[in-house]
Amino acid sequence: MPREPVAVLADPPADVEREARALAALCPRPARVGAVWCGTAGWTDPTLIACGRFYPANATSPADRLAHYASQFPMVEVDATYYAIPSPSVAQRWVERTPNGFVFDVKAHPVVTGHPLERARLPKHLIEALAGVRPDKRGLYPRDLPAEVRDELVARFCAVLEPLQAADKLGCVMIQLPPWTTATRGSVRELERLPDLLPGVRLAVEFRHPSWLEEGRRARVFDLLRANHMAYTVVDEPDVPGAGVPPIVTATRTDLAVVRFHGHNVAGWRSGASVLERFNYLYSAQQIRAWAAPVRQLADQASQVHAVFNNCVRDFAVLNAKDLAAVLAASPAPPAG
Repeated sequence: MPREPVAVLADPPADVEREARALAALCPRPARVGAVWCGTAGWTDPTLIACGRFYPANATSPADRLAHYASQFPMVEVDATYYAIPSPSVAQRWVERTPNGFVFDVKAHPVVTGHPLERARLPKHLIEALAGVRPDKRGLYPRDLPAEVRDELVARFCAVLEPLQAADKLGCVMIQLPPWTTATRGSVRELERLPDLLPGVRLAVEFRHPSWLEEGRRARVFDLLRANHMAYTVVDEPDVPGAGVPPIVTATRTDLAVVRFHGHNVAGWRSGASVLERFNYLYSAQQIRAWAAPVRQLADQASQVHAVFNNCVRDFAVLNAKDLAAVLAASPAPPAG
């Protein structure tokens, strides 16, 4: 993530921030209400650390920060695995620094999703092995790689999951498809091979091209996910051209539903915008309350709901994750019938 100075980013309206902080103060600890587990997309964002509003002053090490985060939330999404594959020893440290019952949703590496891989982030011996493969390109698509290199990267990714699986701390693997992956037969075949590529783990899929959710197709897409035991990821994002339909709230697994909150920063949702610009958004208390009923609807369909806030600029994501838990805790769901 680009390390832009926080000062260049627009501040949220003062009344929105004031209400969000007041609501977050009412959050249960950890931020879990019934079947709904609230958390954020990462815990190491530089702007979160720099803002000084979440981590205690004495939480200066990675171990201290993860332990503090896990005292506040029951789950987290690991986004670092999308950029580079860490060693299993890193995942083992995550296990040791979090309490029993805490889970990690792990974002899939590009070798799984079809995004281009950054050559410089690959292991040294693979960089050397790929020296003659499109040497003019910094990024390489998985299809550009020799089969043995793809297989090694998949094996390395699976190895990172093993310590989490052994400790019962793997929530799911998040498959965020590229925005150019359309609903074609070839794309469907790629989805269908994922359970064999990543055996024994819960998979969640986030579609980013609107073709998957077109009215005449979405029922078949949901059937495809159910048949392959994949969780559909509900997405909240800006209402911009090409973003697709409004959020469709449904679960395709009975044991897991996922909602990812990307914010509503329309001005930052443009080509060429930095990650910080795109996700510089604080949900208002009113917007969070509007999501209470849809999230409860998911909880009626799945035994576990992960509500993941991806607006990771300063402490916005942790505030809004706490806000949602506070709203759910304050107004229990009405009795069935």
